[in-house]
Amino acid sequence: MTITWNDSAPIYRQLKDKVVAMMLDGILQPGEALPSVRQIAAEYQLNPITVSRAYQELADEELVEKRRGLGMYVTEGAREKLLASERERFLQEEWPLVVERIQRLGLDIDRLVGHANKEAK
Repeated sequence: MTITWNDSAPIYRQLKDKVVAMMLDGILQPGEALPSVRQIAAEYQLNPITVSRAYQELADEELVEKRRGLGMYVTEGAREKLLASERERFLQEEWPLVVERIQRLGLDIDRLVGHANKEAK
C-alpha cells in the first residue's frame, strides 16, 4: 500500500479512503485480512490509534469484520456495497456539477459520447 498524506483531510480518513479504494479496485478481496494496526502504524509512522480509528470506521460500515485474535477481514459483499454507495454519491453530489458544466460549455450529448468512445479505444 502506497500512501502520500496531505493536509486536506485527517490521516485516519485518508487511510480509510485508501483501503476503500483497494476494495473497489479488487486489490483487497472478501475474506482477505487487512494489514495489522501495528504493521500499518510502523510502516507509515502513524499513531496506532489513528490506524485503529480508520479500521473501526470500516467495521462500523460493515466493510470489514473483526476476528478475535486474528485481525480485520474484508466482509463478503463489501465491494458491491461500496460500489452502490459510491454510485449513489456520484449521482447525488458530483453528477449535477458535471451536468451544469456541460451545459455551461454548450456541449451536446452526441459529442460527449463520441469523444468518450474514442478515448476508450
